Amino acid sequence: MFFIEKNEFTIPLHLVTEAQWTETKLQLAAGRLNWLELQGFKGKAGQFVLMPDDEGHVAEVWVGFDSSEGYTWALGQLPSQLPSGEYALSGDWLEDQVEQLALGWGLGSYRFEQFRKPDTKISPLLHLPEQHQERVRAIVEAIHWVRNLVNTPANHMMPYDLEQAMSRLAEVHEAQFRSIVGQSLLTQNFPAIHAVGRASVHAPRLLELNWGDESDPRVCLVGKGVCFDTGGLDIKPSSAMRLMKKDMGGAAHVLGLAKLIMQLELPVRLQVLVPAVDNAIGGDAFRPGDVLSTRLGKTVEVDNTDAEGRLILCDTLAYAVESDPEVIIDFATLTGAARIALGTEIPVFFTNDRSLMQQLQAAATRCNELIWNLPLHKPYFEKLKSSVADLSNSGDSYGGAITAALFLNEFVPAQVPWAHFDVMAWNLRARPGRPIGGEAMGLLAVFNYLEMNFAAD
Repeated sequence: MFFIEKNEFTIPLHLVTEAQWTETKLQLAAGRLNWLELQGFKGKAGQFVLMPDDEGHVAEVWVGFDSSEGYTWALGQLPSQLPSGEYALSGDWLEDQVEQLALGWGLGSYRFEQFRKPDTKISPLLHLPEQHQERVRAIVEAIHWVRNLVNTPANHMMPYDLEQAMSRLAEVHEAQFRSIVGQSLLTQNFPAIHAVGRASVHAPRLLELNWGDESDPRVCLVGKGVCFDTGGLDIKPSSAMRLMKKDMGGAAHVLGLAKLIMQLELPVRLQVLVPAVDNAIGGDAFRPGDVLSTRLGKTVEVDNTDAEGRLILCDTLAYAVESDPEVIIDFATLTGAARIALGTEIPVFFTNDRSLMQQLQAAATRCNELIWNLPLHKPYFEKLKSSVADLSNSGDSYGGAITAALFLNEFVPAQVPWAHFDVMAWNLRARPGRPIGGEAMGLLAVFNYLEMNFAAD
């Protein structure tokens, strides 16, 4: 529980920017102003000061923030630093500002304590008006779940465990669920998924969830579910392997997004597809130079076994197209090249449809989430040509995020709107509301896009 209904004992939170502080301090009584100035408060982003009452209890909290960065993270640091209690926003706020501030508070309340002694501190609570409760809670819970899934170590999050998480989600929301496991992937024509996962004792599988009214527009979400990535026979160095429990981050994103869609009952016919594998090293591991078949019939020469994510996604995208969806959106921790281009904190996305690109960017602006579009630059497809197969799974070291997207684009026809998000799914540094560890990136923008384009009036 992160939010409460307001009561007479709620402690006010006063949010002030540096520019506002100059005027605000002129209106304060001498005692209050002296206390704030003694603490060095100037309204700078990240500053907060507790003001006591006559008995030494917290009477109010003053918080500095930068309005140019939006409102989402203005309260993000407070749940982990304020004493237990019940707090409420002071002043007049627009509806969307209240929602963003509350969202940051809820995300700042996150803790991953599955494998350690829980913190005994009672988390502070924020008053949230009733009209915002359902929506904000749903978003917070969805993102918390994404973080939990990504943070869970690989020995507790193999393909079977991912299947169990998705199956439970389907059960809660009365969705249909099925899994295609091991050799059945070959008989049901998912050869690339099978090839990537066959060397592991944890059998590869394709997981599918379907929910919603058949008469509603079909939306397909696809998430890369590499539960651990050694790199295969093109093995990663240990430093690069250390965080590879997060290589199922794409799957975590689409599960969190599906949870949110179903909980808030968006009027869509939802299909969620997760190819789940363990890219292990073993006697039956696929090799550099192997030529793999795919569901679409195209053959792929394996240039690098560490470019495995696009192999499992190509079968899954080809399957997604068969149901003729209105849009396909995939999430994947796909390339280091995207991180080199824009760093670890900005998700990259590609799309084959200009209108979809514009709508996603507009959605990101509305919900104050930064995403960045890179081009599907077709001339770079030259890098994926093979002398023995229809295409190679990897090019040279230049433009790697683009060539990976171009590879996936080969399995989605031009008439089907498709967006591909290449995400880090991990915070390397702590920021307000965003602790080090698993993270949802681009999820809010995509949900906002779906709401604006598919939700009923």
